[in-house]
Amino acid sequence: MRSAIILALGLAFFTGCNGSTPQAEDGQATTDLEFEVSLSPELGTGPLDGRVILLISTTDDPEPRFQRLRSTDPPQIFGGDVDALGPGENTSIGYGSRGYPLESMAELPPGEYFVQAVFNVYTTFDRADGHTIKAHMDQWEGQQWNRSPGNLLSQVERVRLDPQSSEVIRLTLDEMIPPLVPPEDTDYVKHIRFRSEILSEWWGHDMDLGAVVVLPGGFDENPNARYPVVYWHGHFPATFRGFRETPPEPDLTGQARTRAESQYRFFQEWVSGELGRFLLVFMQHPTPFYDDSYAVNSANNGPYGDALTQELIPRVESEFRAIGEPWARTLSGGSTGGWESLAWQVFYPDMFNGTWTFCPDPVDFRYFQMVNIYEDVNAFYPGDGRSPWKRTPVRPWMRGPDDQVFMDQRDASHLEEVLGTKGRSGDQMDIFMSVYGPVGDDGYPDLLYDKWTGEINPEVAEHWRENYDLRHILERDWETLGPKLEGKLHIYMGDMDTYFLEEATRLLEEFLESTTDPYYGGSFDWGEGAPHCYSGTPEFPGQTSYQRVLPLMRDRILSTAPPGSDVTSWRYE
Repeated sequence: MRSAIILALGLAFFTGCNGSTPQAEDGQATTDLEFEVSLSPELGTGPLDGRVILLISTTDDPEPRFQRLRSTDPPQIFGGDVDALGPGENTSIGYGSRGYPLESMAELPPGEYFVQAVFNVYTTFDRADGHTIKAHMDQWEGQQWNRSPGNLLSQVERVRLDPQSSEVIRLTLDEMIPPLVPPEDTDYVKHIRFRSEILSEWWGHDMDLGAVVVLPGGFDENPNARYPVVYWHGHFPATFRGFRETPPEPDLTGQARTRAESQYRFFQEWVSGELGRFLLVFMQHPTPFYDDSYAVNSANNGPYGDALTQELIPRVESEFRAIGEPWARTLSGGSTGGWESLAWQVFYPDMFNGTWTFCPDPVDFRYFQMVNIYEDVNAFYPGDGRSPWKRTPVRPWMRGPDDQVFMDQRDASHLEEVLGTKGRSGDQMDIFMSVYGPVGDDGYPDLLYDKWTGEINPEVAEHWRENYDLRHILERDWETLGPKLEGKLHIYMGDMDTYFLEEATRLLEEFLESTTDPYYGGSFDWGEGAPHCYSGTPEFPGQTSYQRVLPLMRDRILSTAPPGSDVTSWRYE
């Protein structure tokens, strides 16, 4: 009875008092409500390719483009691809335009809303692999469609929407996001950026690499000193804000004061050499698919592994007086950077002397978060998901500290498909697809699974396994990798990771602990009840991951330096 009442109320809500919602031949509700988005001639642009993203919200604080899409109360969005939209011309978004969280505009409840359109501009790339694609060229903002310089916006408008109306809502793209102001160098934080010959040739377009380099105390005063380097992987870093060079202001209180005191303490330990004297290098390598290339060679992103190791590393180490030897290079990073730091140690075992990896993205694709890509038929539903009378709940994708799930695998996939088709959302699932997957016939990533239905492509899964499943690669190649990795792998993971990454890490631990001849000789640090991104237990409130692992790296370097190596100049002894 209760179910029948709920169903009746739901039908009344969407059909209105007269119960006359139009329906298509397949029984789905239709609507004549339409948004017409035009390009203002006053912007002075030529015809543009890209993706129009329409946002509909119950609030304009903040404006819709800045509201959180991964939340329990996201704005409604719809999207549409556009080719050669000229000044004064328009494109339409309406019935048939897919959306998130509601898939159809016909499902919108009547009411007052704030609406805004964003045009994510695409560039044409004629790649060296023979394919031509259109995707967003990062403007050094880190693939953020809502902030990227050169992208276009409409003003936020308040309108009344009713799916049963035939109204046309007109929005004009009349504002262009301005260029970013580059961060300034300080005594301790330097920024470099240069054109990558390797990547520019592959993409058929100028492609830059960059880095934020944090210098140790005494760098200028000791011109003959040379330093070990920590390559710290992760999302696009505009600059480094890990420490503050001045004490907290007297009137600062609460958590803000605790954080400021922690950052100042880190700075003091850093410049004094208490943690060891290193160069910290945070690499910048956005791609047309994401804010970060995942630092490896891949079919869709190109030779980023080559570019970073053959162009960026030599440039940094020459310019900033690095020791420049494998024994004096270590790795770290969390989440995206966790996978990358582990992957670099595995793919370049002779180049680095250990990784201290936090909460890595899936390291065993039998648990690609909660999906076994080799055995599951569908990414959304456990089992085959085809029972005519039982629909198993959708796999969880993101949870809170109390284990409440507020986004599932289908949510994440539908959201990305609305933000950008053909793997161009600039978001998390799509970077996995572009890095790990093969190129499709159309030049875009051949997706692991259909983003609307969840159906998995087993041929793509096999490509993932052989090229990027780190646990599989370690087990497959342990005879040759093992001797080069002994004592180098150190993994930190919370057992309640926000993105369910702990399961894959446990499979990695199971294999590594079983190794012999040699035994891997590394470590796993599990945080009980800890979410994303656990990096070890702090010794005092606000202690950073840098303060925890840098002394471990220092000790590793000193204990493994080859006889006759220069291990004194960077210690100022």
